[in-house]
Amino acid sequence: MQAAILLFPGVEELDALAPYEVLQTARAIGADIDTSLVSTGAAATLTMSKGAVIAPHHAYAEVARPDLLIVPGGGWAARAPQGARAEAENPDTLALLRRAHQGGTILAGVCTGAMIIAAAGLLEARPAITHHSACDDLLAAGALVTRARVVDDGDIVTCGGVTSGLDLAIWLVERFFGAGLAAEVERYLEYERRGVVWRMQ
Repeated sequence: MQAAILLFPGVEELDALAPYEVLQTARAIGADIDTSLVSTGAAATLTMSKGAVIAPHHAYAEVARPDLLIVPGGGWAARAPQGARAEAENPDTLALLRRAHQGGTILAGVCTGAMIIAAAGLLEARPAITHHSACDDLLAAGALVTRARVVDDGDIVTCGGVTSGLDLAIWLVERFFGAGLAAEVERYLEYERRGVVWRMQ
């Protein structure tokens, strides 16, 4: 399985790196998953929301279509000039998400990453969740706001704010590799999942 985590200027550190930690831990334990950090553009380094500087592995355009694309958020409530709001208004980013989704990639929005997916027109009349501060915005974007820690609607999965990226990633490990491996990841990370996973029936 090929997974990618989308990076952009102003991305929230934990939104991006918590799922990366989970998926890389799953790989070390035995999951057949390869996870890359990919940038929306060609920047060699990016400054994240809290000031950390990160070097993506690749630009998204340089990689084959992933099976899973995780879209973090960042800076939405603060109306930061860089971050999720800027990406939600970036036609190149929105086109990237539409192409990925149309090509069969599963999208996973962490925190206000859901707002970027919504801006691409992909959450209309679909269950989703985001950071509590952005739920009204998600509703206005046409999504069916579903009060759960993780909302799995099949080809699009979303989760609440910041730390819920851990729960989303562990859920994805369970979904694709089984509950046993997910439990091993939890034990290794010394993290116990929280909240409800709402899943499409």
